[in-house]
Amino acid sequence: MKQLKSNAAILFTMVVIFAMPSCKKNDSMSMEEKNIDYPAAYVVNGESSTISVIKLSTNTVTDSIDLMNSAGSMIMWPHHIYHHQSGGNHHLAIGVPGMDLSAGHTGGMPGMKGMVVVMDAVTGVLKKNFEVPVMNHNAVFSPDGTEIWTSQMDMAGKVLIYDAVTYSLKNTITVGDEPAEVTFSADGTKAYVCNGMSNTVSVINPSTKAVMATVNVDMNPVGAWPAAGGKMFVDCEDGQSISVIDVASNANLGTILLGFKPGYAAFNSTTNELWVSDATNGKVAYYLDMGANTWMKHGEFATAADAHAIAFYGNYGYVTNQGANTVSVINVATHAKVKDIPVGKKPNGIVFKL
Repeated sequence: MKQLKSNAAILFTMVVIFAMPSCKKNDSMSMEEKNIDYPAAYVVNGESSTISVIKLSTNTVTDSIDLMNSAGSMIMWPHHIYHHQSGGNHHLAIGVPGMDLSAGHTGGMPGMKGMVVVMDAVTGVLKKNFEVPVMNHNAVFSPDGTEIWTSQMDMAGKVLIYDAVTYSLKNTITVGDEPAEVTFSADGTKAYVCNGMSNTVSVINPSTKAVMATVNVDMNPVGAWPAAGGKMFVDCEDGQSISVIDVASNANLGTILLGFKPGYAAFNSTTNELWVSDATNGKVAYYLDMGANTWMKHGEFATAADAHAIAFYGNYGYVTNQGANTVSVINVATHAKVKDIPVGKKPNGIVFKL
């Protein structure tokens, strides 16, 4: 695993690990039930260990879910969040690496463990939290909702697959070195795991759990983000680029050179724009496909410090700003900022429940 940036960071992590009480669930403690029966955005606040709930009709924070004290569980530094709907049931899955990843997706110590948290998106009640052997980057439902997939950010990279009902371990898949985000293509036919130390992306068949292909990309890939039109956009932090993977052929179609370290990439199929967050400068740059797998930058706009995750709903784009503790709402047609919504400390992941 990559070395932490400073001895001070190591000392801080050790203090946190040894100072915290047990993370075991205490069923004698209950949490207040919510009634989030409206279209909402859920924003994970890493430092606050909370989820801010934004009502999409008003773009205001209407509720907050406290993860630190959920059912007596000490859930620290949650990261990315995913949603799955089955009938009238809405569930959230959250990866909890247990350390701050806002400055980059490196660090950790031998023996650090991760956690997966599953919540009811309407009531905000914690359904399950369980430990995984190594720190993880995210936890995501399989397309049919029967499984929860999470990576292990270790040099001996693995993806763990758990049953979404019993939470028992079903499969372990060997991938590349130090894998980060696990995602699925928009059509659900393939899973993608970015192997940061291998500079590759593992492509997995969700049904057979077999690795179908290993795609070479630029340096230090973090997430392969799905898009309409059969593409995956891979943000490569050290390469300061986006690698474009074709879902059908598993081919790397080319590299978009950015000139800055990307935090996240999201494709808007309505405007045919690829938005890429630039945390260093607190901006989002947007690109258009010019044909022949050539992408050109068409502009940029300011959000706030440490711009990170991007998600689209209707005519708006939502950008979490980890350094400003806000979510910027952007008009996708004009690229003008509509407002900044104050949330918790160091917001990173965002997902919608409609």
